[in-house]
Amino acid sequence: MRLLLVEDDTMIGEVVLDLLRAEHYAVDWVKDGDMADTALQTQTYDLVLLDLGLPRKDGLEVLRSMRLRKELTPVLIATARDAKEQRIAGLDAGADDYVLKPYDLDELLARIRALLRRSAGRAEPVFEHGSVTVNPQTREVIADGKSVSLSAREWAVLEALIARPGIVLSRHQLEEKLYSWKDEVNSNAVEVYIHGLRKKLGAELIQNVRGLGYMVPKL
Repeated sequence: MRLLLVEDDTMIGEVVLDLLRAEHYAVDWVKDGDMADTALQTQTYDLVLLDLGLPRKDGLEVLRSMRLRKELTPVLIATARDAKEQRIAGLDAGADDYVLKPYDLDELLARIRALLRRSAGRAEPVFEHGSVTVNPQTREVIADGKSVSLSAREWAVLEALIARPGIVLSRHQLEEKLYSWKDEVNSNAVEVYIHGLRKKLGAELIQNVRGLGYMVPKL
């Protein structure tokens, strides 16, 4: 999954960036509201972690602009503005959830997982497809009753496909979820990861849709 981190505090941003990358999210980090607007209009994200007190353009303005453009990307506001009126303003502007600084990092990850799950139309924390069970919280994958070890990139591909069964993702769309701006993209990387997943989880789990891409079929 690819996330946009909008945070002007360098110390906080570095901590959160390291945390999210350790969880195998692809993350782009911008430090002001104008850069956030530009990123959101040129790149597709699965979630935005948005500070409110930003230079050049306030976080609430960024959020309102997103919703005016009919962007449905989940937004988790993370801010030190602890007044009730500010929390209400953020939620009324279109935020999906709110966490106050200083925040507990485990709670932050849990809220991110919940928003990603909700945006995919799923309520259950564990995904099951045939003989394959996937737990996004623990990154545990079970196939035919046995635990399967996946690389970070294999996990990212699987998570993206299994989030929305029946939806076809092109190679380019999968690459966007795998890599942040600074990552080098290998031209056949997605095919390599798909091949690895099929070997480990069975050829029937991830289907080719000729000329379009890949999908996990609905049961």
